[in-house]
Amino acid sequence: MTLLGLVGVGRIGALHARTLHALPGVEVVVADVQGGRAEELAGSLGVRWAPDIGSLLRTELDGLVVATPTGSHAELIERGVAAGVPVFCEKPVAENSGKTLEVIKGVDKYGGRVQIGFQRRFDSGYTAARAEVLAGALGRVHTLRAQTCDPFPPPAGYIATSGGIFRDCSVHDFDAIRWVTGREVTSVFASGSARGEAFFAEFGDADTAAAVLRLDDDALATVSATRYHGAGYAVTLDVQGTRGSVGAGYDDGLPLRPVDEGQGGPGVWPKGPAYAGFMERFRDAYVRELQAFVEFAEGRIENPCPVGDALEALYVAEACDISRAEDRPVKLAEVRR
Repeated sequence: MTLLGLVGVGRIGALHARTLHALPGVEVVVADVQGGRAEELAGSLGVRWAPDIGSLLRTELDGLVVATPTGSHAELIERGVAAGVPVFCEKPVAENSGKTLEVIKGVDKYGGRVQIGFQRRFDSGYTAARAEVLAGALGRVHTLRAQTCDPFPPPAGYIATSGGIFRDCSVHDFDAIRWVTGREVTSVFASGSARGEAFFAEFGDADTAAAVLRLDDDALATVSATRYHGAGYAVTLDVQGTRGSVGAGYDDGLPLRPVDEGQGGPGVWPKGPAYAGFMERFRDAYVRELQAFVEFAEGRIENPCPVGDALEALYVAEACDISRAEDRPVKLAEVRR
């Protein structure tokens, strides 16, 4: 039996706890700064709970899953690796690249093993697109188009600490583009607008944004994001090459209604209902991701998403922030440390 500790039982943490509890051969112990929440979730699942992270780490864990707010990620990763426990942590590693580098040094110091949560690496469409690219089936890849669209904005309090739309939202697309193509981003040009709730502008954020990425083989990628996609939650990736093109995310839950003659209207496509949010869209991917962490913690597979990959995606987001603020192209060399 593999014993995993989970800290943080908010929305994504509760989902992870239920997923881990359902995996064969896995036992889970939950903890949260609000002990009552952990006790309530544990009671509903019939699992154990711990009153704090210290008690959790003294439970002789085989792995630790971190699903807490961003500000606590760095500390919890460091405490986990210092205790000799493999760690899974939701993105981001830390608020900025400087702090992320400090975490990487700590992981290296303890010889730690840390998997970061970029669940699109486990989505069937994204994995199939990557396989096509790596097999050369598309020929020379020249264009990618990625989008992440939320149906409605999160609360003002979330935006205040999110790090902005590129770090919080588009960073998933940045990681996916790197992972699917196997290429690095060399420069970006980004822009954004804040036409919705006043708090976006107040916090210096955008509610709609777009970026053009140049890869190290001169392929181009466009990445768009919005907090106001009223039709539903939409995440797609198109990959175009000299011999073929593929698209990920075009299933019956994609909120996209064709209006071409003979194609639109109810009951044609998509059949719906539209995805309400990321947990519905990536439900299967989250299961595969945590199953992979179990195998990684047990030493049966290589790390499917190392901390260094999270740092590279964050570099792209930071370059986009500078580009948006200064209205100019930004080379990744400007932000890499």
